[in-house]
Amino acid sequence: MPQWGGGWVPPSAPKPGVIPLQPLSVGDILGGAFSAFRRNWKALVGVILAVQGIAILLVTLAVGIAVAVVFDRFSAVFDLGPGETAADEDVMALLLAFVPAAVLLMVTLAVGAAMISALGPAVIQEAVVGRTTTFGAMWRRCWSRLPAVLGTVLLAGLIAGGPMLLVYAVCLPLVIMSADGSGPPAALIVLILGVLVCVPVSVWLATRFSLAPAVAVCEGLGTVAALRRSAQLVKDDWWRVFGISTLGYFVAMAVGYVIQMPFTFVGMAAFLPSMLEAGDASADPEMVIAGLGVYVICILIGGLASGLFQFGFPPLVLALLYVDLRIRKENLAESLIAATTPTDARTDAPTAAPTPPPAAPAPDQS
Repeated sequence: MPQWGGGWVPPSAPKPGVIPLQPLSVGDILGGAFSAFRRNWKALVGVILAVQGIAILLVTLAVGIAVAVVFDRFSAVFDLGPGETAADEDVMALLLAFVPAAVLLMVTLAVGAAMISALGPAVIQEAVVGRTTTFGAMWRRCWSRLPAVLGTVLLAGLIAGGPMLLVYAVCLPLVIMSADGSGPPAALIVLILGVLVCVPVSVWLATRFSLAPAVAVCEGLGTVAALRRSAQLVKDDWWRVFGISTLGYFVAMAVGYVIQMPFTFVGMAAFLPSMLEAGDASADPEMVIAGLGVYVICILIGGLASGLFQFGFPPLVLALLYVDLRIRKENLAESLIAATTPTDARTDAPTAAPTPPPAAPAPDQS
């Protein structure tokens, strides 16, 4: 029996994976996100690189086709003599040729954002029960939930950005009209006030729907159901979700900056001597170009490494926030503990003879 003043400590919660199966603190969420990234970095980095690589390839191909189609019109628009103006049909042809590339760019950005938003919950779903993932498993999981997650990303963005779009749609024409004195002179003030009013509303809506991708992946719900479920989970915990998710984005930016710094220093160390010698007549132009090339390569590699962490870390934080809210409100911890406990350890019935241990049940996907 514990005595007054004794050293009795309550038993710690089980921790089969990256978090203890109890209501999480801020440190638990951030530490769990770092642990999940470290344990599953191959799958995380692989999927993000694949998404970015496919997007870059498609957009580059579309731009190349557009350039090839209207290549002969570039000289008619950009290579003009003094006093000459480009023909309207040439300018319009150039603009129309690049419209498909612009549309494809927006589509690939949206699909890529949805894939990365689905990646965090898919990894956390395994990491909380102590399992690691593979590139193939994560790609299939994210791809299977892509329609629902893409719907949540687009619809949540439309709802959260709706007030701001309305303000711009109403006020921008008035601002343009007032530029020549024919419109209301207070249009710009109305625009500024409208933006100041709509920003908090947009932030509030975006936070309410921020867990929808995790819901769509972990619970298998559709777009609208996932948005409603996210709003239900965030209810009464809005400030906590907003604060921790914002902190997660700041941590991602800070760590990304730290990752990029060594590459920047190496590039500057290679480029600075050649840059100082550039003004010397005896300087070797090849050395200057080589130094510049090393600097550009270092910046690109550093930006890529930094971007991988900045893209991959925030979805992990949001997924752990989803798990935390379900533990607090729906006692998800018991289901997770049961999912990680062998069947023979959960029964008190004696066995007549030794039998092979049964396979551990699949984790609760709800």
